[in-house]
Amino acid sequence: MNSINRRSVLFAGLGAVGTGALAACSGGSGGSGSGDSDALVGPSGAAVAAAEKRRTSTGRQQKLTLTAAPATIDLGGGVTPRTWAFDGRTPGKEVRLSAGDTLVAELSNQLPDKTTTSIHWHGIALRNDMDGVPPATQTAVRAGSTFSYRFIADAPGTYFFHPHVGVQLDRGLYAPLIVDDPKEPLAYDDEWVVLLDDWVDGVTGTPDEVFTELKRGMADMGDMGGMDGMDMSGMGKKFMLVGATSKLLGGDAGDVKYPHHLINGRVATDPDVHTGRPGDKVRLRIINAGSDTAYRVALGGHRLTITHTDGFPVQHQEVDALLVGMGERYDVLVTLGDGVFPLVALAEGKNANGLALVRTAPGSAPKATVRPKELSGMIMTASHLRAADDVRLKSAKTDVTHQIKLTGDMMKYDWSINGTPFDMKHPEAHPVVVRQGQRVRLDFINTTTMWHPMHLHGHTYQIGDSGPRKDTAIVLPGKKLSVFFDADNPGQWMLHCHNAYHGEAGMMTNVAYRS
Repeated sequence: MNSINRRSVLFAGLGAVGTGALAACSGGSGGSGSGDSDALVGPSGAAVAAAEKRRTSTGRQQKLTLTAAPATIDLGGGVTPRTWAFDGRTPGKEVRLSAGDTLVAELSNQLPDKTTTSIHWHGIALRNDMDGVPPATQTAVRAGSTFSYRFIADAPGTYFFHPHVGVQLDRGLYAPLIVDDPKEPLAYDDEWVVLLDDWVDGVTGTPDEVFTELKRGMADMGDMGGMDGMDMSGMGKKFMLVGATSKLLGGDAGDVKYPHHLINGRVATDPDVHTGRPGDKVRLRIINAGSDTAYRVALGGHRLTITHTDGFPVQHQEVDALLVGMGERYDVLVTLGDGVFPLVALAEGKNANGLALVRTAPGSAPKATVRPKELSGMIMTASHLRAADDVRLKSAKTDVTHQIKLTGDMMKYDWSINGTPFDMKHPEAHPVVVRQGQRVRLDFINTTTMWHPMHLHGHTYQIGDSGPRKDTAIVLPGKKLSVFFDADNPGQWMLHCHNAYHGEAGMMTNVAYRS
């Protein structure tokens, strides 16, 4: 197989980007769009290499090969779809390393002819040319070829990885990535990684078929009044979901009708089981790898103590349930009771759920449709959390502010940022420009009637003055969310909605460092 030289993955024309593109950056203040002719930092530039050298390294390496290929997988309950997966399983095998270790991962693309792919290491503040976003940080990995990712993972936390090509996220190409803290402050007896996903591939269609239908929009359907819960099949809509609403999400809950919601790759009728002992304290690492679904998560008969979100510690909060948007992760501690308990991931607003079980004693399992009372108890969202003292951003003057207007609608399915859909063929156009060392403020302004989980690559931002440190946060319809980050990781970084279909339709932009 041919190996792609990563020295060939520079943004086409990055060094020649001039004042026209830079002056078009979105809504910046503080001089970011001043029009001077400084070039942007390339993904493999000297500044990127210098930032990597500053990372704390253990000197240890963990090597692995990830083979992306077609596979027939067993989701339980007789559901055996044909999909694409890493090494023939979904989720892929967990990757675990210690903070400061270097991950050396070779991606082997054995997908069908002409199918390109990549791996994005979601939430990791890594070197830019390893971020896995064609064509922004690398050329896409061709079928029959390989690409080697190599980077230091210096921040402990709960992460995952997935492709960043088309709507491949909505297939089976994802797996958890756990970076252990060698000085772990939490005390617990066991861990359980809980990976959530909405599943369509190989059951009712493919993600590409879903996207093709969504792109036709709803403009040809006339007045939508009174259509809540209507079967869309008679209107030529096989995958589109209408009538899914949620107060927690500010209205419309999602676009896509999924036949299954999975926890750790299992359907609700044949669930994954965690076995423990009464009194055990267990750390749950909850990851939403879905493409269009937020999940309300609760463990029947228990309260959850939230300790981290998106890898960073928060002031501990005890809750009944939590809301997890696509791309978000939450770590919680729970002390197990005596019996058999349902871990339910309610597909928010969609009248469906994923199910797993916690078993500490003999007993019968609950029904697949169980709804524990905790789902209606105290529900935690990120806006109610506070960063732990040791990770809160230091007080500093904001150097530059960018307005990130979320625009578009379902009628034309024309999702965008600041009214301009992202152009993958010209990712250097209309960047949000920052300089290394700046304190940056992003004002997400949601002008749409849908919620959007907004994900920034290569960084974590803080919500408000003292909110949690995150890389993915829900922005509700008609609302504004202000976040802050320090520009300390040079390169070209995607900022996008982690609804796979919204992002692919154009709700994406490029946060670019000026040299």
